[in-house]
Amino acid sequence: MPHTRRSLIGGSLALSSALFATPALAAPAFARSGRPNALWGVQSGEITAHSATVWTRSDRPARMYVETSPSEAFRYAVRRHRGPLLGPSGDFTGTTVLRDLPPGQQIHYRVVLADPDDPRRTSEPLHGSFRTTPVSRRHDVRFLWSGDLAGQGWGINPDVGGYRVFEEMRLRNPDFFLFSGDTIYADGPIKPSVPLRDGTTWHNVTTEEKSKVAETLAEFRGNFRYNLLDHNLRGFNAQVPVLAQWDDHEVRNNWYPGQLIDDPRYTVREADTLAARARQAFGEYFPVTDLRGGRAEGRMYRVMRYGPLLDVFVLDMRTYRNANSPGTRTEDPIGILGPEQLAWLKRELTRSRATWKVIAADMPLGIVVPDGATDFEAVAQGDPGAPLGRELQIAELLRHIKHQRITGTLWLTADVHYTAANHYAPERAAFADFAPFWEFVSGPIGAGGFPAGRLDATFGPETAFVQSAPFANMSPSENPPYYGEVDIDGGSGELTVRLRRQGGGVLFTRTLQPGRVGQ
Repeated sequence: MPHTRRSLIGGSLALSSALFATPALAAPAFARSGRPNALWGVQSGEITAHSATVWTRSDRPARMYVETSPSEAFRYAVRRHRGPLLGPSGDFTGTTVLRDLPPGQQIHYRVVLADPDDPRRTSEPLHGSFRTTPVSRRHDVRFLWSGDLAGQGWGINPDVGGYRVFEEMRLRNPDFFLFSGDTIYADGPIKPSVPLRDGTTWHNVTTEEKSKVAETLAEFRGNFRYNLLDHNLRGFNAQVPVLAQWDDHEVRNNWYPGQLIDDPRYTVREADTLAARARQAFGEYFPVTDLRGGRAEGRMYRVMRYGPLLDVFVLDMRTYRNANSPGTRTEDPIGILGPEQLAWLKRELTRSRATWKVIAADMPLGIVVPDGATDFEAVAQGDPGAPLGRELQIAELLRHIKHQRITGTLWLTADVHYTAANHYAPERAAFADFAPFWEFVSGPIGAGGFPAGRLDATFGPETAFVQSAPFANMSPSENPPYYGEVDIDGGSGELTVRLRRQGGGVLFTRTLQPGRVGQ
């Protein structure tokens, strides 16, 4: 494959016409007769040079099979991969790992479900595609990122065509999508209609599971299924591999381990109980092999190595944090990452030989995110002086990056429901023992828009660009979704970040040079 930007892939990467014809107004019913169906589409993930993971969900017990070919029409070199039996223990979801794939190539696949009692009774095939990671530096890389879907009561609106931003992003033809947390809003019920300021009404697709806060495993599963009712998202998933991380709304707003919930909407009061159920559902509805089946050893934080040009370090800033507080401790070994994850990140950054090392954080570093009147939810706590509380752990990491001369680092995040480009520099900071770096913010992809937050000066951030809603919880019809795009040129190694908005094109562009400790 040439190292120039690929042309758009045609209709072979879309779902079958029968699937697109499925109405988005109601969840597909659990069927007890006839052939199996995979009405929630297909997804791919965990892409490497020689392997990938493919996901689907059946409407009844079925055996999953995946066929692959380099041919769009499956005319030659067709291989069949036998997958698992999909059943109620995994909510009829399953993944199949494809192995021995050629590197840097377009792989076409189709998923077929077979009745376990009569293998001749099979589903219509669902088609998808992905590109395996390259082994040559001459290949360009493009990926997108954003977060926050179906939040603040803004769900799938059939009047505006649903989550249309996913179709716009699909046409950008990225190698993968970094889903930067708040992939669902388990604590955000969806009502049939929401009045808008101009006197019109926003209409939502609704389901039983989205009518209340999620507490049971079935309700968490239903939150993930809700988003897959949208045909734009299903079409996107069929073409674009997902690299998913979680934040708070997969469980509950601003949760932390050990928290006891004081909210009359909940009968389950232990955040840890809700988190365990949410974690299982997350592993069932994304192609993340280590999390399937509620595996205790599975973890959210991981690194995806996308060829010689790129490593993506996916953080979990939720599972290992300490309790939200005023953030004034002078010692804080737990912080927002926990000691084990911090040690892993330092070690893997040092080992990385990729030109670019993207740190995918589900929360921002220097933006102040309050939790009530006195506590703070992210890293920053508003004190512009020397690092305190969770800032101590980030200071240790930034010092490590500088002293180990780790080149090509940048941070990507979402969470705050606006888009921004923030540059951090020691000459502006109270803590100066670090190399300059960029943090780019995007989102929401489909939730309420909010005003920009203030910056904490501890690490010397300066805003190069920001665009946000003028008031809290502005609807997606008034404040269209934001997403970010990263392009790495295979020839020069330059990395270009573009902050984008649905229907609005490019809002901000920044190009970074390879091989530098600080930018």
